[in-house]
Amino acid sequence: VQLQASGGGLAQTGGSLRLSCAASGRPISTYYVGWFRQAPGKEREFVGAITYNGGSTFYSDSVKGRFTIALDDAKNTVYLQMNSLKPQDTAVYTCAARFAWSISDYNANARMDFWGKGTLVTVSS
Repeated sequence: VQLQASGGGLAQTGGSLRLSCAASGRPISTYYVGWFRQAPGKEREFVGAITYNGGSTFYSDSVKGRFTIALDDAKNTVYLQMNSLKPQDTAVYTCAARFAWSISDYNANARMDFWGKGTLVTVSS
């Protein structure tokens, strides 16, 4: 499967953005999909994940309650809705997929099978 993240841009503190992770080649619903981010000069951070078929979602503490991951089967796309944005959310956001993924392995170092190219999100104060 090929993944392409998009939707990044500039937002103000408290604003919202929606990122898309569009898949081609295979239904994205057959994968576990994760969102990761990397801020300048910092290590990659796990943001959240959605299980295959969109059954469940999981979020890091830093985004819980503000970000939502959702699956759109018809568009073969996973979305990351980001609300109440903060300057510390500024980063390059990337989506990735893998065939199987246990919750104990939801972290920044998870070995993903497929990666998309990132999209930059900048939140101004």
